Amino acid sequence: MAEEAQTNALHFLDYWRVIRDRKEVILAVALLTIVTGTAYTLMMPKKFTATTFLEVREDAMDVDPFFERQATRMGYNPFFLMTQEKILKSRPVLTEVIRNLNLQKVWGLELNEDKSPVPPELALQILQRSLRVEQDRDTTLMNVSVTSENAKRSAAIANEVASVYRDRRLNAKRREIQRAIDAMSNEVRKQQDRVEEAEAEVEQIRKERGISLIGRGTGSIRVESTRLNMLESERSGARVEMLVRKARLDQLEALEGDQLMEAAAYIVSDPTLLGIRQQLIDSQVSLQLMLNNGVMGENHPDVLRLKAAVGELRRQLDSALDGLKAGLRADYEVARQKYAALDEELSLLKTSDIASEGENYLPFDRAEREVSIQRDILTALRARITQTGIEVEVPRTTVEVIEEAEAPQRPSSPLVVLNIFLSVVLGLLAGTGLAFFVEYLDVSIKTVDEVEKSLGLPVLAVVPQQSRPLTEAGQSSGEGEAYRALRTSLALLAREGKQKIFTIISGGVGEGKSTTLFNLAYVCAEQGSKVLIIDSDLRRPVQHKMVGLNNRKGMVNVLTGDSTPDEVIQDTGVPNLSMMTSGRLRRGSLGIMNSPRVRALLDDLRDKYDYILLDSPPILGVTDAAILASEADGVLLVVQYRKYPKIISLRAKRMIENAGGQLMGAVLNNINIMRDDYYYYYHYTTKKYYGSTKHEQDDDDATEA
Repeated sequence: MAEEAQTNALHFLDYWRVIRDRKEVILAVALLTIVTGTAYTLMMPKKFTATTFLEVREDAMDVDPFFERQATRMGYNPFFLMTQEKILKSRPVLTEVIRNLNLQKVWGLELNEDKSPVPPELALQILQRSLRVEQDRDTTLMNVSVTSENAKRSAAIANEVASVYRDRRLNAKRREIQRAIDAMSNEVRKQQDRVEEAEAEVEQIRKERGISLIGRGTGSIRVESTRLNMLESERSGARVEMLVRKARLDQLEALEGDQLMEAAAYIVSDPTLLGIRQQLIDSQVSLQLMLNNGVMGENHPDVLRLKAAVGELRRQLDSALDGLKAGLRADYEVARQKYAALDEELSLLKTSDIASEGENYLPFDRAEREVSIQRDILTALRARITQTGIEVEVPRTTVEVIEEAEAPQRPSSPLVVLNIFLSVVLGLLAGTGLAFFVEYLDVSIKTVDEVEKSLGLPVLAVVPQQSRPLTEAGQSSGEGEAYRALRTSLALLAREGKQKIFTIISGGVGEGKSTTLFNLAYVCAEQGSKVLIIDSDLRRPVQHKMVGLNNRKGMVNVLTGDSTPDEVIQDTGVPNLSMMTSGRLRRGSLGIMNSPRVRALLDDLRDKYDYILLDSPPILGVTDAAILASEADGVLLVVQYRKYPKIISLRAKRMIENAGGQLMGAVLNNINIMRDDYYYYYHYTTKKYYGSTKHEQDDDDATEA
């Protein structure tokens, strides 16, 4: 567990190191994103949003004048509200709003150079894009919001949408009732004709039979006739009741599923059925809300429980509906049998009455009863027309404007603060992503671990960035400790093999091998060792510049036989440190460096010095480095931090090995101390130790004494 925790911690530090190393990229991308986002936000046109709040109810009269009580309304019905939300955004409503406010001309003045009105379809698209209709959760409130560059216009459009929708709801109901009144008026006229025909038939029968109506009505009416009239009336009532119940049963049996549930609640006012239906609707709404909010899945215990409740309620409702159908069938059968019994009894009574009375009164009574029936139907139709006409005039508040839209004082967009904040967040995220992408593409060597894993070499020293020759930096500088560490590591490795001739090689140009070699020689000389620097980079010599020596004669002259080593070796001014400069390379002498000549030179100098350090050109592309590697006792490979791909250093290592050179280790050069926590700690502690003043050192020495 401890090792795993340590691995995770190092993994986090690697991410933090990438962020610190690439902070310039992150800040640049973030700054560019912030500037772009801010400029775009400030250039965006200001838009204003106005909102109208509506209460939308299902259709019902505010007061029922025929029952002298407040009209009941249905409860919360999300399906009805969703339907009305679609109607609010429908083409007929929006087209009427455009026409009422003359928006085609208004938008044409703003959008068209010739000030011509915009086409109807374009005006409709503009209004649809600017309109937003939302339903407040668990309420019957609707929010109609309109966004426009003109504050007053946005408020006017929102109010007009609400007004048009409200008027359309009211007018649609009035048109529906008026169509019903017109249809019933047409039936009244037809029924009036039937009544007149029945009355004419009665009068004709009276004249043909010679029936006198004087004195008829109270005392002269026979018992049989009264009973016959009563039975006829009861039979008619039983027939109407049978037909009503049959029609009700046929309607219910023709419906299935949700239609049956909806119709049953209105055809039969059963409190139990209404209660089960309302519970089912509430459970379905709750289940739909749970699934739509994205928090609960299909297998959540609450969802499963609610599904089970919905199933049980639906089973109860189906059972109740089946029972309702069975009850209606039984009710219809009773009414039918009652009608059949009354009809049969009436037939017997008529037969008896005909036999006793003869044929005079029977046709007349039948015709008179028909007149009465037709008059009753006519009266009922007239009463229904009157009632429906009254319902038209009763107020219906199906849509109520709770709060009208007002011209907003502040724009709703752009949200400057929010957009700038999002630009900052997106900029930092984009910059960080780009930094990690660049880091992913960067295949250079960045850590000691990468050197050891990729090259399989021990890292003998870590040299900080911008290191100078120690003749300029001073012996007590903090960066000198890196070269002292290199000298110690090299001495420990060379002690067993008694190596004293070393060459420092790099894979590419500019990796700091010359400075590393000079400073290594400097610290070795500082420790009392007799050191010789041989500048073997004949094409680009730099060692003589570090100590200000003349480069007219040097290694080139020794290899060509013009001079002896003692004649070209110069004193650097640093105790124990001598230097053989490269000398001037003449034309036609590029191939003067070969193994026998170099070996003879080194054999001549080996016993005269404790360390001989050879400055080499880059090994990739120059054969001189391979010759020096093969003749030296040991080779140090300098790898610059974050400069070349790993393959360059790996290729240099292989070439050194192919040349027969003995690789002692690697030096990781030019480390950015301030960006790497590990190297920063190393540099800080070293500088703190070596960077004390002379006065403080004297005090420490006195304390120790």
